[in-house]
Amino acid sequence: MAPKFAPDHLAMIQARLRAFGQGEGINFSFNSRVGNTRDAHRLVQLAKTKSNETENKVISALFKSHFEEDGDITSFDMLVAAGEKGGLDGAEVRGWLESGQGGEEVDKEVLEANRKGIHGVPNFTINDMYDMSGAQDPQTFLERFVRIKKSAPDVSKISSEGVSC
Repeated sequence: MAPKFAPDHLAMIQARLRAFGQGEGINFSFNSRVGNTRDAHRLVQLAKTKSNETENKVISALFKSHFEEDGDITSFDMLVAAGEKGGLDGAEVRGWLESGQGGEEVDKEVLEANRKGIHGVPNFTINDMYDMSGAQDPQTFLERFVRIKKSAPDVSKISSEGVSC
């Protein structure tokens, strides 16, 4: 399989991510194993059943392990550890992963994303109309928001009955 980016382009992307990450307290390492993330998404489904806070903590633990600590995103042991760091019971996480639970929900989300033309991460959907793919710098977001605002209808002319004259 051919690499997605040429080596020099990949090095440039990684340097940009490292610089941006350091400014945010993230120490990117690019030595982690890359693989199928379906089980990690299933873990997030389990966390969702607990609370938004638990979901966010589990996602943060997954990101830290994978992006900073060279964690293997395909390893149940890594996923269990991330779940525990996020506040979940390790035995429950392992049981969930071994049972295949949460897979149907993940598969539905993937199908919906594909239906919308989304094929990679990160992807940002703004106002259910505008998509931005890939890691973008803050200036790119600002420019997109300005364009969206300029193209938005003038809501000051909309009443509860519709457009007014």
